[in-house]
Amino acid sequence: MTKFDYDLFTIGAGSGGVRASRLASIYGARVGVAEEYRVGGTCVIRGCVPKKFLVFASEYGHAFADARGYGWSAESVAFDWARLIENKDAEIDRLNGIYIRNLKNAGADIFQSRAIVKDAHTVHLTAEGRDVTAERILIATGGAPFVDETVPGHDLGITSNEVFHLETLPKHVVVAGGGYIAIEFACIFRGLGCEVCLVYRGEDILRYFDTDISVQVHAELKRQGIRVVTQSVFDKIEQLDGDNKRVHLSNGSHVDTDLVLWAIGRKPATKGLGLESAGVELDRHGAVVVDDYSKSSVDSIYAVGDVTNRVNLTPVAIREGAAFAETTYNDNPQKMDYTFIPKAVFSQPPVGTVGYAEHEARRKYRNIDIYKTNFRAMKNMLTGSEERVLMKLVVDGDTDRVLGCHIVGAEAAEMIQCVAIAVKAGCTKKQFDETVALHPTIAEELVTMKEKFKPPM
Repeated sequence: MTKFDYDLFTIGAGSGGVRASRLASIYGARVGVAEEYRVGGTCVIRGCVPKKFLVFASEYGHAFADARGYGWSAESVAFDWARLIENKDAEIDRLNGIYIRNLKNAGADIFQSRAIVKDAHTVHLTAEGRDVTAERILIATGGAPFVDETVPGHDLGITSNEVFHLETLPKHVVVAGGGYIAIEFACIFRGLGCEVCLVYRGEDILRYFDTDISVQVHAELKRQGIRVVTQSVFDKIEQLDGDNKRVHLSNGSHVDTDLVLWAIGRKPATKGLGLESAGVELDRHGAVVVDDYSKSSVDSIYAVGDVTNRVNLTPVAIREGAAFAETTYNDNPQKMDYTFIPKAVFSQPPVGTVGYAEHEARRKYRNIDIYKTNFRAMKNMLTGSEERVLMKLVVDGDTDRVLGCHIVGAEAAEMIQCVAIAVKAGCTKKQFDETVALHPTIAEELVTMKEKFKPPM
């Protein structure tokens, strides 16, 4: 009989923690899971899933306008924010219940409590006022929105945690940030009819993406009427009358608004977990430092997902959790492969990308060929919309292997998931060219780009 209460105790019931806990339990481990908020984690409860519902809702605003070009008319079109939030909440409740059932059906014990690591094998459950012991502890607490607390009046803004629970739709929104979360919410609110101003400290938005993506999305934001202010930050947020605020910017201007949204990044959620006192090494961002098998500096403590700040995506956390369980409880050692992971930005139009950006490929490879096209989609020819599609392939000029694919346009995320298979498999540009095009589609352009791009002299 083991001397521990559990073989594995997981802190955090998000995507990575749930997957690891379920598999470990299925493989015969006695598993306990602590979650202080709701089972399902950021993605399901206040991240990817509810955000995508808001994206869908905002797209209808554009669709009603576009429909006129195809002979449709709709009178007295109206949007009901309260109904959207109510329907969204009902679906999140359903998903939360599924996650709970899956854990319980696998045999895991769930504790609705904050958990603090006391030592290499002990966890304190604050809601129950007691300790539990485990042979191994898994940290899967994810990340939390970052707010610049040096800005006077910073607390007058909200984050992506609170945005899903607004009682009313704002009239004007100021978003701080230029990454994917900031861009997505700027497009959501604009699509729902709000005036939107995006403020970003960098020279251009989406700076970690291919430059052509950044330029294209920036142009599309402006086309939609979103005001984009770059190379500027918040100096101060001031409360005016009622719900109104005044955001003072470092460029000397100000913006009046009724909602300020902080979307300047996320940080690993390790504060107050007791990890340092237990001997767990954290990096300068507060992330748990782990090896290839997700083991921390303490042999009995592991970590997966955003709390490790490796690649902060839900499917990655799931894969990391699965690899941990396979390695530790199924005698099947697995390492997570971080190459050629597809990514999406659910802007309007959306972004889909996999592999190397052009600037990354040029640093790593001797000879790079670029193929790209920029066009109006067929659907927009009758609507009058000036929205454009960007497609770009980054190719190793020596081996002909496709190293990266980047798309901005309708259904980009859906396309990139399929293209990622080919890029991951090492397909060549010749194999893309030999694939017969499916006409008429946007995606056919991926196999019809024959001319290498030559920048203007």
